Amino acid sequence: MSTTQSERLRDLLEPLVSSQGLDLEEIEVESVGRKRVLRVVIDSESGVDLDQIAEVSRALSAKLDETDAMGAGEYNLEVGSPGAERPLTEHRHYERAVDRLVKFQLTDGGGELIARILGVDDEGLDLEVPGVKGRKPTARRLTFGEIAKARVEVEFNRKNKNADDADAEDADAENEEEA
Repeated sequence: MSTTQSERLRDLLEPLVSSQGLDLEEIEVESVGRKRVLRVVIDSESGVDLDQIAEVSRALSAKLDETDAMGAGEYNLEVGSPGAERPLTEHRHYERAVDRLVKFQLTDGGGELIARILGVDDEGLDLEVPGVKGRKPTARRLTFGEIAKARVEVEFNRKNKNADDADAEDADAENEEEA
């Protein structure tokens, strides 16, 4: 997709997405055989659900039908969310990933780092690096300038922190009753 077409599509579609309290994260036009596919990725602070995706899809489709932004020829419109293993490219992405495990590719040959984001400010991130082989996690500060790429990691076996707190409170209450 040319920069001009990309900018034109963003200018056309972003106000519609924003009007629904969502962020327009990505626009991609891809040729698939004789057809083209317009992929639009949307998100928000609290994520997006299927109803929101369907609503945005209808609004974008109607707007695109009114204009010649996609030019002549057939195309399919696909609207979706960034997914579980989303790349982090904007400040707001890092804020949304607080308490999530993230894989960082560091600049200047610094290798990779997997850590949990504890906090975000204008300069960078406060992280918790998991301990290895029974060691305790360690704190680390990472500036945005040290990050070449970052992507959220999917965690299948992570205990919910709130559930751990509730379990601890239940255990304390049981101990008090026994005393």
